[in-house]
Amino acid sequence: MDVIFVYITAPTLDEAHRIGRALVENRLAACANLLPGMTSIYRWQGKVEQAGEVVVIAKTTAGLFDRLAARVKEIHSYECPCIVALPLTRGHAPYLDWITAESG
Repeated sequence: MDVIFVYITAPTLDEAHRIGRALVENRLAACANLLPGMTSIYRWQGKVEQAGEVVVIAKTTAGLFDRLAARVKEIHSYECPCIVALPLTRGHAPYLDWITAESG
């Protein structure tokens, strides 16, 4: 299956909005869901950190991942942003067709 979800984290809701809108406007994703209110606990530069973040889930095709990741890196404030592809193994065919049609 060519459809993927791309999991991205952002430090603020405003930045998540900018990322999601840029991806959809540039047809790098059919849709971007913003999930505010996440708390991340992570190790960074040798220290355990904790921060509030917003999850962005971009729905796109595998063929667009590299372009999508490049665009996110251009506008993201993190030095090392989380941008990972999650493969889908099954889904409602008309919905998956819509993602394919609206991406790219």
